[in-house]
Amino acid sequence: MNFTRWSPRLPGTQRRGAADQAATKAAKAAKAAKPTRSAKLVRGARTAKSVKPEKTRQPAAPGPASDPDPEPADADAGGLTGTVPAARGTDDGTRAPGPAADAPEGAAPGTDRAPEGVARSLDALSVHDLLGEVPALAAVVYGADHRIAYVNDAYAQVFGPRTPGGPARTALPELEELGLLPLMDQVLRSGRPRTVKSRRVQGRDRTGYYTFTCTPITTSEAAGVLIFAADVTDQVESAERLRSSERRQREAAVTLQRSLLPQELEQPDELRVAATYQPGGTDAAVGGDWYDVITLGAGRTALVIGDVMGRGVRAAAVMGQLRTAVRAYARLDLPPHEVLQLLDGLAAEIDASQIATCVYAVHDPHEGRLNYASAGHLPILVRDADGTVHATAEPTGPPLGTGGWMHSSGSVPLGEGATAVLYTDGLVERRDADIDDGIAALERAFAGASGSPQVICDRMLRAMRITAEHDDDVAVLVLQHPARTGHEAELFRGASLDLLGGTEAAPRARAFASGVLASWRFPTELHDLGVLAASELVANSLQHGTPPMRLRLRRTDRRLTVEVTDGDDHLPRRRRAEPADEAGRGISIVATIASTWGTRRTPGGGKAVWCEFALPEE
Repeated sequence: MNFTRWSPRLPGTQRRGAADQAATKAAKAAKAAKPTRSAKLVRGARTAKSVKPEKTRQPAAPGPASDPDPEPADADAGGLTGTVPAARGTDDGTRAPGPAADAPEGAAPGTDRAPEGVARSLDALSVHDLLGEVPALAAVVYGADHRIAYVNDAYAQVFGPRTPGGPARTALPELEELGLLPLMDQVLRSGRPRTVKSRRVQGRDRTGYYTFTCTPITTSEAAGVLIFAADVTDQVESAERLRSSERRQREAAVTLQRSLLPQELEQPDELRVAATYQPGGTDAAVGGDWYDVITLGAGRTALVIGDVMGRGVRAAAVMGQLRTAVRAYARLDLPPHEVLQLLDGLAAEIDASQIATCVYAVHDPHEGRLNYASAGHLPILVRDADGTVHATAEPTGPPLGTGGWMHSSGSVPLGEGATAVLYTDGLVERRDADIDDGIAALERAFAGASGSPQVICDRMLRAMRITAEHDDDVAVLVLQHPARTGHEAELFRGASLDLLGGTEAAPRARAFASGVLASWRFPTELHDLGVLAASELVANSLQHGTPPMRLRLRRTDRRLTVEVTDGDDHLPRRRRAEPADEAGRGISIVATIASTWGTRRTPGGGKAVWCEFALPEE
C-alpha cells in the first residue's frame, strides 16, 4: 500500500493560495539543502502515487500571485515537521503557476495558511498531519533493518517517544516482543500487507490488545513499512466476558447433568457394573445423555441408558425427568416394553419438541438372559464367555415422545462369563463416517477389551478416540455376569422345585426349603424364617394360582431370595385381615418377616411372588 495524495477534486476542498516572494525564497533555500533518507521516504510516500492531475489550465498573467508554491523550509531530518503542501499539476512536487484566485478565500496575502476558521485543503495535509491525528498507533520504518522514520503521538503515548533513524530491533523492542519483525521482513519481500490480530500489549500506563497491520510503502528513494495498530481492547474484553458467561452456563448445565445422574451406581449381587459419562468439548453445551442401574429384587436388575436430543440446560432438565420416571416405572416391575410404553406417553407431555432415545433392559440370573426393549436407541453389544461379540437385533421402536407405537421386548442370552455394553451415539457417531462403521469399530474394540467393567469403559473410550475435545456427550454402561469358582461359587447358588398341586404340595415345599437352607448352612433363625416364607407363598399360590407352579430359592453373598411362580396373572396385594377372616394373612406375614417383598407378571403369562432376607454380616 502506498501513501496517496488526497485529490483536489474531492468535494469541499479549498484550493491553496499563492505564496508571496518571501515564501518563494524560503522554498528555494529548502530545495537547495539535500534532505535526509527518512525525509525522502515520508515525502515520497505522500507523492509516490498521487492522483491524476487536473487538466492543464491556462496560466494567468505573470505576477507575484502566480509564483510557484514553495516547499517547506522547516523540514527536519525526519521530514515530518511542518506542513508539506501537496504538489498539483507537476511531477517534481511544485505547483503549476496559477492565478491569485486559487488562494483560499480570506487567505492573507503572502501566506499559504488559511486564516482561523477556514478549513485547510485536504491535499495540503502531510503524513504528519494524517497519522498524527488518528487515535490508532502508527509508525513508519524504512530499509532492511527497519529504521524509524516516524511514530505518531498515539504510539509514543503507549510505548514512549522514539528517536528517528534507529533500527527497529533496538529502537522498537516492543515490535520484536510482539513477533512483528519477521512479519515486517515478509512484507518488504512480498510487497503485500500482513495482519496479526488481538496481540496483548503492555504499555506504559495500561495493558491492552491491538490488531497490527504491516503495509508496504514504496517510494523512489527507499522501501518501507507502515505499522498500524488498532486498539481492540474493548472487543477482546467483551469477547472474554461472553466466553466467561458461556463457560458459567456450561458449568451450570454440566453440574445439573451430573447431579441428575446416579451419584453412585447400585451394585447388584449377581452383576458387576460400571459407567462413565463425558460431556462434549469445552465449547459445546452439555447434552441429555443418561444411564441408571436399578435393583428390582429377587436377583433381577434393570439397566437403562438414554439420550435426549439437543443441548443445554433444557436437555439436561428433560433427561432428569425421564430418568426419575424410569425409576418409578421400574418399581412396578413391568416388562421392558411396558416401561417404554409408559415413558413414551410421559415424554410427549414433558416437551413435545424434545426427542429422546432409550434402552431398558432387565437381567434375570435365574434365566441367564437379558430382556430388553429399545426406543430408537443403538443396539446392545454382548460378548459371550467364548469371546464372540454380537449386537442385539430387533425389536426397536421409534424414539420416545412420538406416540402411536406399540413397543415390544426382545431377549438375548447373558450367562456366566458374559459381558454387555450399552452406550449413546456420541461414542460411535462421526460426521465423516457412517454410524454403522462406528458400531463395527466398537465391536472390534469390545472384543479385545478385558478386565473389570470400569477398565472396559476406559479402554473403549480410548479405542474410539474420545478425548476432552470430543464434540458430543458420551455415556457408556458396562455389565458383567462373572463366572464364579471355588469358595465364591458356594456363595452364589440356586435351587428350584416344581409343584404339581394337591394337598401334598405344601409339605413337600416345606421339606425342600428346609433341606436346601440347611445345606447352605444358614443360622437357625434365618433357616426358620426362610421355611416359613416358602410355606406361606406356596400356600397362597395353591389357593389363588393355577399350574404350573414352582418354588425357587437363591442365595448370594448378601441375601436369600424365596420366589414362587404360577400361571395366574392376578397379582396379590397386602391387605388388613379382619379377626373373623380365615384367609388373607399370608402376604402380611411374609411382608412382616422379610426384608422386602414384591410381585411381577412373568413374560409367558402368570406371576411371580418373592421375598428377600438380608444375610447377617460375618
